Amino acid sequence: MSGLLDVLVGTVLPRVLLITALIAAGVGLANLLVEYGVVQLIARGARSLTGPANLPDEVGAAILTNTLSVTAGYGMLAEFRDRGVLDDRATLVAVVMNTFFGFVQHLITYYLPVLLPILGLRVGLLYVGTRALIALAITLTGVLAGALLLTERNVDPGAIEAEVPDRDRTTRDRFRRAGERTLRKVRGIVPRLVVIYTAVVLALEFTDLEGATTAAEPLTALFGLPGAAVPVILVFVADTTSGAIVLAPLIGESFTVRQAVVAMLLGGILSFGVSTLKRSIPFQYGIWGASFGTKVIVVNTALQVLFLSLALGAFLRLP
Repeated sequence: MSGLLDVLVGTVLPRVLLITALIAAGVGLANLLVEYGVVQLIARGARSLTGPANLPDEVGAAILTNTLSVTAGYGMLAEFRDRGVLDDRATLVAVVMNTFFGFVQHLITYYLPVLLPILGLRVGLLYVGTRALIALAITLTGVLAGALLLTERNVDPGAIEAEVPDRDRTTRDRFRRAGERTLRKVRGIVPRLVVIYTAVVLALEFTDLEGATTAAEPLTALFGLPGAAVPVILVFVADTTSGAIVLAPLIGESFTVRQAVVAMLLGGILSFGVSTLKRSIPFQYGIWGASFGTKVIVVNTALQVLFLSLALGAFLRLP
């Protein structure tokens, strides 16, 4: 019983509080931008992105917000979907278009300050550059999907424009209205988030995930990797930073530069099962609910695995 309590207090509670705070910040920001009419001004900067994808200009503000906080950006999109600005198809297109801008946020907070120093300049830039191109390709895929699949029936910009307030409304009134909308949204998210995240953490706590990664050994041989790649990939699947730390001293000895990048890309593909269980399901279900959250997870995962596989194939063709 004490072990269960430790997990709930030490792992679940801090994570739920953090995600709730970030979602509240994103939804609150979206509502304040709407109340002040600023969302239209910000969105003009993203018109070259949202226009070809047949998305309203306002959605550009949510997409650009991902460079500051992925959670806040998703929170803004969830708010626009709830208001009827986007239907489910348009929301999925916007989620796909988020990818590169979310990567930029991770580039600043993780890839450059953490991963690059661990891997060294040559391998680090090659791997990070590859991941950046993958993220950009997915975002452009979203733009293309919007151009082909979306029409004015999938969007309703007027759902926001109709609610832009009169200039006579006081600052206090605007903050009150934004706060009330935000509170309603967060109240709907938090219960789902607590239940789902608790279930996932407990499942991981009492399940041996190592057996799920036993496929790594035959795969390493198939891709021409040294035997040392097996423990590297196993660690990489569990934790990217730890995997990079294990790999770094082996570069130039057991691994060539190309083999090192191949090992990390392969680890990235194999890690999606674990990362989906640990992060995507609690996060996406918390924001969207189980039904639409599943669609978001499937689309995101399929595109990531597809483009990671294409990048992996390209590296395998190199001498």
